[in-house]
Amino acid sequence: MLYEILLAFAALFLPFLVFEMIVKASHTAQVEHMRQALAFLILGIYFTHQWTRKGQTLAMQTWRIKLVQPGHERLPMRTALVRYLLAWLWVLPGIVVAYAADLSNKHKLYALFASVALWSLTAFLDKDRQFLHDRLAGTRLVELPKPEKQGANAT
Repeated sequence: MLYEILLAFAALFLPFLVFEMIVKASHTAQVEHMRQALAFLILGIYFTHQWTRKGQTLAMQTWRIKLVQPGHERLPMRTALVRYLLAWLWVLPGIVVAYAADLSNKHKLYALFASVALWSLTAFLDKDRQFLHDRLAGTRLVELPKPEKQGANAT
């Protein structure tokens, strides 16, 4: 997840650079909401594109994990969009609690961490150890086999 977060920040960098130049780095409430919407949109484009193209983001390729939907060769765009929206359930409860309880910034972060930790436990509720958002979207994360070493083919 940490590697995925780093790559997501990289995907956000250029659009946010352009956005900040356009709004002159304003911090009004309206601009803050526009930033959040831009991040949601850019991340949605990034993840759904990667999942429908090869079933993997760069981080997933590194860890040999692929997103599949049984009965489909490639993940349909609609399924990828549903999964993207459902994946926000990792952090959405923490966001709701943080703002509803008017927590300090430090405690908002704790609420987000607690939300992620609790959502990750949903994999233990599934017999196949799939996360709840994958179960709801009809997708699965599968581990790919290790690639054969190139030296083994030569002998």
